[in-house]
Amino acid sequence: MAIKTIEPQVQKNAKTKAGASAASKILAKPTLPLNQIVVGDCIESMNALPANSVDLIFADPPYNLQLGGDLTRPDNSHVDAVNNAWDKFDSFAAYDEFTRAWLKAARRILKDDGAIWVIGSYHNIFRVGAAIQDLGFWILNDVVWNKANPMPNFKGTRLTNAHETLIWASRSEKQKKYTFNYDALKTANDDIQMRSDWWTMPICSGGERMKNDDGRKSHPTQKPEALLHRIIVGTTNPGDVILDPFFGTGTTGAVAKLLGRHFIGLERDADYIDVATRRIANVRALGAEDIEVQSSKKSEPRVPFGALVEHGLVRPGDRLFCPQNRHVARVRADGSLANGEATGSIHRMGAHVQNAPSCNGWTFWHYKSDQGLAPIDLLRRKFRSQMGL
Repeated sequence: MAIKTIEPQVQKNAKTKAGASAASKILAKPTLPLNQIVVGDCIESMNALPANSVDLIFADPPYNLQLGGDLTRPDNSHVDAVNNAWDKFDSFAAYDEFTRAWLKAARRILKDDGAIWVIGSYHNIFRVGAAIQDLGFWILNDVVWNKANPMPNFKGTRLTNAHETLIWASRSEKQKKYTFNYDALKTANDDIQMRSDWWTMPICSGGERMKNDDGRKSHPTQKPEALLHRIIVGTTNPGDVILDPFFGTGTTGAVAKLLGRHFIGLERDADYIDVATRRIANVRALGAEDIEVQSSKKSEPRVPFGALVEHGLVRPGDRLFCPQNRHVARVRADGSLANGEATGSIHRMGAHVQNAPSCNGWTFWHYKSDQGLAPIDLLRRKFRSQMGL
Protein backbone atom coordinates (compact mmCIF):
# COMPACT_ATOMS: atom_id res chain seq x y z
CA MET A 1 0.00 0.00 0.00
CA ALA A 2 1.30 3.45 -0.88
CA ILE A 3 0.92 5.99 1.88
CA LYS A 4 -0.72 9.31 1.13
CA THR A 5 0.37 11.94 3.61
CA ILE A 6 -0.29 15.55 4.47
CA GLU A 7 2.40 17.74 6.02
CA PRO A 8 1.02 20.35 8.45
CA GLN A 9 4.26 22.36 8.32
CA VAL A 10 3.69 23.34 4.68
CA GLN A 11 0.03 24.23 5.01
CA LYS A 12 0.58 27.94 4.41
CA ASN A 13 2.42 27.50 1.11
CA ALA A 14 0.17 24.71 -0.12
CA LYS A 15 -2.90 26.93 -0.10
CA THR A 16 -1.51 28.82 -3.09
CA LYS A 17 -1.78 25.74 -5.32
CA ALA A 18 -5.20 25.29 -6.90
CA GLY A 19 -6.99 25.81 -3.61
CA ALA A 20 -5.34 22.82 -1.95
CA SER A 21 -5.60 22.93 1.85
CA ALA A 22 -2.36 20.97 2.39
CA ALA A 23 0.54 19.43 0.54
CA SER A 24 0.40 15.70 -0.11
CA LYS A 25 2.68 13.11 -1.60
CA ILE A 26 2.99 9.39 -2.20
CA LEU A 27 5.69 7.45 -0.39
CA ALA A 28 6.75 4.51 -2.53
CA LYS A 29 8.31 2.48 0.27
CA PRO A 30 7.46 1.93 3.94
CA THR A 31 9.41 4.75 5.53
CA LEU A 32 8.24 6.68 8.56
CA PRO A 33 6.13 9.71 7.57
CA LEU A 34 7.36 11.82 10.47
CA ASN A 35 5.32 14.90 11.38
CA GLN A 36 2.71 14.11 8.75
CA ILE A 37 -0.90 13.02 8.59
CA VAL A 38 -1.41 9.72 6.80
CA VAL A 39 -4.71 9.77 4.92
CA GLY A 40 -6.79 6.61 5.03
CA ASP A 41 -7.86 3.64 7.14
CA CYS A 42 -5.81 3.36 10.33
CA ILE A 43 -5.34 -0.42 10.14
CA GLU A 44 -4.15 -0.37 6.54
CA SER A 45 -1.91 2.61 7.30
CA MET A 46 -0.26 0.94 10.29
CA ASN A 47 0.24 -2.29 8.34
CA ALA A 48 2.12 -0.27 5.71
CA LEU A 49 4.58 1.15 8.25
CA PRO A 50 7.85 -0.55 9.26
CA ALA A 51 7.73 -2.94 12.19
CA ASN A 52 9.32 -1.88 15.50
CA SER A 53 9.48 1.77 14.49
CA VAL A 54 7.30 3.74 16.93
CA ASP A 55 8.11 4.68 20.54
CA LEU A 56 4.59 5.43 21.79
CA ILE A 57 1.02 5.11 20.57
CA PHE A 58 -1.79 7.27 21.91
CA ALA A 59 -5.18 5.99 20.79
CA ASP A 60 -8.60 7.57 21.22
CA PRO A 61 -10.70 5.01 19.33
CA PRO A 62 -14.45 5.14 18.67
CA TYR A 63 -16.35 4.57 21.91
CA ASN A 64 -19.31 2.74 20.33
CA LEU A 65 -21.66 4.81 22.49
CA GLN A 66 -24.81 2.99 21.32
CA LEU A 67 -26.92 6.15 21.58
CA GLY A 68 -30.60 5.39 21.05
CA GLY A 69 -31.47 8.82 19.68
CA ASP A 70 -30.85 12.54 20.00
CA LEU A 71 -30.05 13.97 23.41
CA THR A 72 -31.97 16.98 24.70
CA ARG A 73 -31.71 19.25 27.73
CA PRO A 74 -34.63 19.85 30.12
CA ASP A 75 -35.57 22.90 28.00
CA ASN A 76 -35.69 20.59 24.92
CA SER A 77 -32.61 22.19 23.35
CA HIS A 78 -30.40 19.83 21.39
CA VAL A 79 -27.20 18.40 22.92
CA ASP A 80 -24.29 18.25 20.48
CA ALA A 81 -23.31 14.66 21.29
CA VAL A 82 -21.42 11.93 19.43
CA ASN A 83 -23.67 10.69 16.62
CA ASN A 84 -21.08 10.33 13.86
CA ALA A 85 -21.00 7.32 11.57
CA TRP A 86 -17.46 6.41 12.69
CA ASP A 87 -18.77 5.70 16.21
CA LYS A 88 -21.48 3.25 15.10
CA PHE A 89 -20.99 -0.51 14.91
CA ASP A 90 -23.55 -3.19 14.09
CA SER A 91 -22.79 -5.25 17.18
CA PHE A 92 -20.37 -5.75 20.04
CA ALA A 93 -18.81 -8.53 17.98
CA ALA A 94 -18.15 -6.11 15.13
CA TYR A 95 -16.60 -3.60 17.53
CA ASP A 96 -14.42 -6.30 19.10
CA GLU A 97 -13.21 -7.41 15.67
CA PHE A 98 -12.28 -3.82 14.79
CA THR A 99 -10.55 -3.31 18.15
CA ARG A 100 -8.41 -6.42 17.86
CA ALA A 101 -7.44 -5.56 14.30
CA TRP A 102 -6.14 -2.08 15.07
CA LEU A 103 -4.46 -3.18 18.29
CA LYS A 104 -2.68 -6.03 16.47
CA ALA A 105 -1.45 -3.57 13.84
CA ALA A 106 -0.37 -1.14 16.57
CA ARG A 107 1.61 -3.77 18.47
CA ARG A 108 3.54 -4.71 15.33
CA ILE A 109 4.88 -1.19 14.78
CA LEU A 110 5.81 -0.56 18.42
CA LYS A 111 9.47 -0.81 19.30
CA ASP A 112 10.50 -3.54 21.72
CA ASP A 113 10.63 -0.93 24.49
CA GLY A 114 7.50 0.88 23.28
CA ALA A 115 4.16 1.43 25.00
CA ILE A 116 0.56 2.37 24.25
CA TRP A 117 -2.08 4.59 25.84
CA VAL A 118 -5.76 3.98 25.06
CA ILE A 119 -8.58 6.18 26.36
CA GLY A 120 -12.25 5.26 26.56
CA SER A 121 -15.48 5.42 28.53
CA TYR A 122 -17.53 2.74 30.24
CA HIS A 123 -19.07 1.93 26.84
CA ASN A 124 -15.86 0.44 25.44
CA ILE A 125 -12.84 0.52 27.74
CA PHE A 126 -13.47 -2.88 29.33
CA ARG A 127 -13.75 -4.56 25.93
CA VAL A 128 -10.61 -2.74 24.79
CA GLY A 129 -8.79 -3.78 27.96
CA ALA A 130 -9.58 -7.45 27.38
CA ALA A 131 -8.29 -7.21 23.82
CA ILE A 132 -5.10 -5.50 25.03
CA GLN A 133 -4.38 -8.39 27.39
CA ASP A 134 -5.36 -11.10 24.90
CA LEU A 135 -2.99 -9.70 22.25
CA GLY A 136 0.07 -9.80 24.51
CA PHE A 137 0.36 -6.26 25.81
CA TRP A 138 1.08 -5.86 29.53
CA ILE A 139 -1.02 -3.33 31.44
CA LEU A 140 1.12 -0.96 33.53
CA ASN A 141 -1.61 1.30 34.93
CA ASP A 142 -5.18 2.31 34.44
CA VAL A 143 -5.63 6.05 34.89
CA VAL A 144 -8.85 7.83 35.75
CA TRP A 145 -9.28 11.24 34.14
CA ASN A 146 -11.76 13.06 36.37
CA LYS A 147 -13.33 15.86 34.35
CA ALA A 148 -13.65 19.16 36.17
CA ASN A 149 -16.62 20.16 34.00
CA PRO A 150 -18.43 17.00 32.82
CA MET A 151 -21.62 17.07 30.80
CA PRO A 152 -24.52 16.45 33.23
CA ASN A 153 -26.97 13.59 32.90
CA PHE A 154 -29.86 15.64 31.56
CA LYS A 155 -32.50 12.95 32.02
CA GLY A 156 -31.59 12.43 35.67
CA THR A 157 -31.68 8.67 35.26
CA ARG A 158 -28.02 7.90 35.95
CA LEU A 159 -24.97 9.29 37.70
CA THR A 160 -23.16 12.08 35.89
CA ASN A 161 -20.49 10.43 33.77
CA ALA A 162 -17.59 12.52 35.10
CA HIS A 163 -14.54 10.49 34.14
CA GLU A 164 -12.84 8.52 31.41
CA THR A 165 -10.35 5.69 31.79
CA LEU A 166 -6.94 5.41 30.18
CA ILE A 167 -4.98 2.17 29.91
CA TRP A 168 -1.18 2.40 29.78
CA ALA A 169 0.45 -0.80 28.59
CA SER A 170 3.88 -1.97 27.51
CA ARG A 171 4.29 -4.06 24.38
CA SER A 172 4.77 -7.34 26.26
CA GLU A 173 4.88 -8.90 29.71
CA LYS A 174 8.59 -9.76 29.41
CA GLN A 175 9.53 -6.23 28.38
CA LYS A 176 12.23 -4.94 30.72
CA LYS A 177 12.43 -1.35 29.48
CA TYR A 178 9.85 1.29 28.71
CA THR A 179 9.97 5.04 29.12
CA PHE A 180 8.64 6.35 32.41
CA ASN A 181 9.92 9.73 33.56
CA TYR A 182 8.98 9.20 37.18
CA ASP A 183 10.96 12.12 38.54
CA ALA A 184 9.59 14.49 35.89
CA LEU A 185 5.99 13.71 36.85
CA LYS A 186 6.85 13.89 40.54
CA THR A 187 8.46 17.30 40.03
CA ALA A 188 5.40 18.51 38.10
CA ASN A 189 3.25 17.36 41.03
CA ASP A 190 5.12 19.47 43.64
CA ASP A 191 7.51 16.63 44.52
CA ILE A 192 4.66 14.24 45.32
CA GLN A 193 4.48 10.91 43.50
CA MET A 194 2.03 11.18 40.60
CA ARG A 195 -1.16 9.25 41.26
CA SER A 196 -3.36 7.39 38.80
CA ASP A 197 -6.34 9.69 39.34
CA TRP A 198 -5.94 12.93 37.39
CA TRP A 199 -8.11 15.79 38.60
CA THR A 200 -6.93 19.05 37.09
CA MET A 201 -8.03 18.67 33.46
CA PRO A 202 -11.42 19.93 32.25
CA ILE A 203 -12.90 18.86 28.95
CA CYS A 204 -12.12 21.12 26.00
CA SER A 205 -13.90 24.45 26.03
CA GLY A 206 -13.21 28.09 25.26
CA GLY A 207 -10.28 28.92 23.02
CA GLU A 208 -8.88 25.39 23.01
CA ARG A 209 -12.03 23.92 21.46
CA MET A 210 -11.63 23.68 17.68
CA LYS A 211 -14.71 24.98 15.86
CA ASN A 212 -16.00 25.11 12.32
CA ASP A 213 -16.90 28.29 10.47
CA ASP A 214 -20.48 27.97 11.75
CA GLY A 215 -19.29 27.91 15.37
CA ARG A 216 -20.00 24.21 15.93
CA LYS A 217 -17.42 21.86 17.43
CA SER A 218 -15.02 20.51 14.82
CA HIS A 219 -14.85 17.18 16.65
CA PRO A 220 -17.22 15.87 19.35
CA THR A 221 -14.54 14.17 21.48
CA GLN A 222 -11.55 16.51 21.24
CA LYS A 223 -9.18 15.78 24.13
CA PRO A 224 -7.54 18.55 26.20
CA GLU A 225 -3.92 19.37 25.45
CA ALA A 226 -3.15 19.14 29.18
CA LEU A 227 -3.93 15.42 29.10
CA LEU A 228 -1.54 14.78 26.20
CA HIS A 229 1.09 17.05 27.78
CA ARG A 230 1.22 14.87 30.89
CA ILE A 231 1.33 11.63 28.92
CA ILE A 232 4.04 12.83 26.53
CA VAL A 233 6.23 14.36 29.25
CA GLY A 234 5.81 11.30 31.46
CA THR A 235 6.27 8.48 28.96
CA THR A 236 8.40 9.79 26.07
CA ASN A 237 11.70 11.58 25.54
CA PRO A 238 12.55 14.42 23.15
CA GLY A 239 12.92 13.08 19.62
CA ASP A 240 10.67 10.05 20.19
CA VAL A 241 8.05 9.06 17.61
CA ILE A 242 4.42 9.15 18.77
CA LEU A 243 1.70 7.66 16.57
CA ASP A 244 -2.00 8.48 16.90
CA PRO A 245 -4.20 6.11 14.85
CA PHE A 246 -7.35 8.20 15.44
CA PHE A 247 -5.84 11.63 14.89
CA GLY A 248 -9.01 13.70 14.70
CA THR A 249 -8.25 17.41 15.06
CA GLY A 250 -4.62 16.72 15.94
CA THR A 251 -4.25 17.23 19.68
CA THR A 252 -1.48 14.61 19.83
CA GLY A 253 0.38 16.22 16.95
CA ALA A 254 0.08 19.73 18.36
CA VAL A 255 1.46 18.76 21.79
CA ALA A 256 4.14 16.49 20.29
CA LYS A 257 5.40 19.31 18.08
CA LEU A 258 5.40 21.75 21.02
CA LEU A 259 7.44 19.34 23.15
CA GLY A 260 10.01 18.34 20.54
CA ARG A 261 8.65 14.88 19.70
CA HIS A 262 7.84 13.52 16.24
CA PHE A 263 4.26 12.56 15.47
CA ILE A 264 2.48 10.41 12.91
CA GLY A 265 -1.23 11.01 12.58
CA LEU A 266 -3.63 8.57 10.90
CA GLU A 267 -6.97 9.98 9.81
CA ARG A 268 -9.47 9.45 6.99
CA ASP A 269 -11.92 12.32 7.53
CA ALA A 270 -11.03 15.26 5.28
CA ASP A 271 -12.61 17.86 7.56
CA TYR A 272 -10.64 16.67 10.59
CA ILE A 273 -7.46 16.57 8.54
CA ASP A 274 -7.97 20.17 7.42
CA VAL A 275 -8.48 21.37 11.02
CA ALA A 276 -5.50 19.38 12.32
CA THR A 277 -3.25 20.61 9.52
CA ARG A 278 -3.96 24.27 10.21
CA ARG A 279 -3.81 23.75 13.97
CA ILE A 280 -0.39 22.08 13.99
CA ALA A 281 1.06 24.56 11.52
CA ASN A 282 0.37 27.30 14.08
CA VAL A 283 2.25 25.53 16.88
CA ARG A 284 5.67 26.94 17.70
CA ALA A 285 8.01 24.26 19.05
CA LEU A 286 9.83 24.94 22.31
CA GLY A 287 13.61 25.24 22.44
CA ALA A 288 15.77 22.21 23.12
CA GLU A 289 16.72 23.48 26.57
CA ASP A 290 13.04 23.83 27.53
CA ILE A 291 11.84 20.34 26.67
CA GLU A 292 14.30 18.33 28.74
CA VAL A 293 12.66 16.36 31.55
CA GLN A 294 13.85 15.60 35.05
CA SER A 295 15.95 12.45 34.70
CA SER A 296 15.27 9.44 36.87
CA LYS A 297 17.99 8.34 39.27
CA LYS A 298 17.19 4.76 38.31
CA SER A 299 18.29 5.46 34.75
CA GLU A 300 21.66 6.89 35.74
CA PRO A 301 24.75 4.66 35.48
CA ARG A 302 25.56 2.81 38.68
CA VAL A 303 28.60 4.17 40.52
CA PRO A 304 29.97 2.19 43.48
CA PHE A 305 31.35 4.13 46.44
CA GLY A 306 34.69 2.38 45.92
CA ALA A 307 35.06 4.20 42.58
CA LEU A 308 35.06 7.53 44.41
CA VAL A 309 37.86 6.24 46.68
CA GLU A 310 39.86 4.95 43.71
CA HIS A 311 39.66 8.33 41.94
CA GLY A 312 40.53 10.37 45.01
CA LEU A 313 37.18 12.12 45.52
CA VAL A 314 37.17 10.45 48.93
CA ARG A 315 40.41 9.25 50.52
CA PRO A 316 41.11 6.34 52.88
CA GLY A 317 41.09 7.72 56.41
CA ASP A 318 38.51 10.44 55.69
CA ARG A 319 35.63 10.71 58.12
CA LEU A 320 31.98 10.68 57.10
CA PHE A 321 29.14 11.90 59.31
CA CYS A 322 25.40 11.43 59.65
CA PRO A 323 23.25 14.51 58.93
CA GLN A 324 22.97 15.33 62.64
CA ASN A 325 26.71 14.80 63.20
CA ARG A 326 25.99 12.16 65.84
CA HIS A 327 27.54 9.18 64.06
CA VAL A 328 30.93 9.04 62.35
CA ALA A 329 32.58 6.41 60.14
CA ARG A 330 36.07 6.07 58.70
CA VAL A 331 36.67 5.42 55.00
CA ARG A 332 38.87 2.43 54.18
CA ALA A 333 40.91 1.72 51.05
CA ASP A 334 38.47 -0.87 49.69
CA GLY A 335 35.51 1.53 49.83
CA SER A 336 34.08 0.13 53.03
CA LEU A 337 33.37 2.13 56.18
CA ALA A 338 34.41 1.38 59.75
CA ASN A 339 32.55 2.38 62.91
CA GLY A 340 34.20 0.93 65.99
CA GLU A 341 34.58 -2.78 65.36
CA ALA A 342 31.87 -2.86 62.71
CA THR A 343 32.71 -2.58 58.99
CA GLY A 344 30.70 -2.71 55.80
CA SER A 345 29.37 -0.80 52.82
CA ILE A 346 28.02 2.76 53.07
CA HIS A 347 24.50 1.31 53.10
CA ARG A 348 25.15 -1.42 55.65
CA MET A 349 26.97 0.92 58.00
CA GLY A 350 24.26 3.56 57.70
CA ALA A 351 21.71 0.95 58.76
CA HIS A 352 24.05 -0.31 61.52
CA VAL A 353 24.51 3.00 63.33
CA GLN A 354 20.77 3.70 63.16
CA ASN A 355 19.81 0.17 64.19
CA ALA A 356 17.62 0.14 61.08
CA PRO A 357 16.88 -2.68 58.58
CA SER A 358 18.17 -0.67 55.61
CA CYS A 359 19.63 2.68 54.63
CA ASN A 360 20.50 4.72 51.54
CA GLY A 361 24.15 5.45 52.33
CA TRP A 362 24.42 8.04 49.54
CA THR A 363 22.03 10.41 51.29
CA PHE A 364 22.81 9.37 54.90
CA TRP A 365 26.57 9.83 54.97
CA HIS A 366 27.98 13.37 54.64
CA TYR A 367 31.44 14.83 54.17
CA LYS A 368 32.75 18.16 55.41
CA SER A 369 32.74 20.78 52.66
CA ASP A 370 33.46 24.50 52.71
CA GLN A 371 29.72 25.06 53.24
CA GLY A 372 29.39 22.50 56.01
CA LEU A 373 28.18 18.91 55.85
CA ALA A 374 27.16 17.75 52.36
CA PRO A 375 25.82 14.31 51.26
CA ILE A 376 28.30 12.07 49.48
CA ASP A 377 25.73 11.80 46.68
CA LEU A 378 27.12 15.15 45.48
CA LEU A 379 30.50 13.48 45.01
CA ARG A 380 28.82 10.72 43.00
CA ARG A 381 27.28 13.34 40.71
CA LYS A 382 30.68 15.00 40.34
CA PHE A 383 32.22 11.65 39.42
CA ARG A 384 29.55 10.99 36.75
CA SER A 385 30.23 14.42 35.28
CA GLN A 386 34.00 13.91 35.22
CA MET A 387 33.63 10.47 33.62
CA GLY A 388 31.16 11.71 31.00
CA LEU A 389 28.42 9.49 32.40
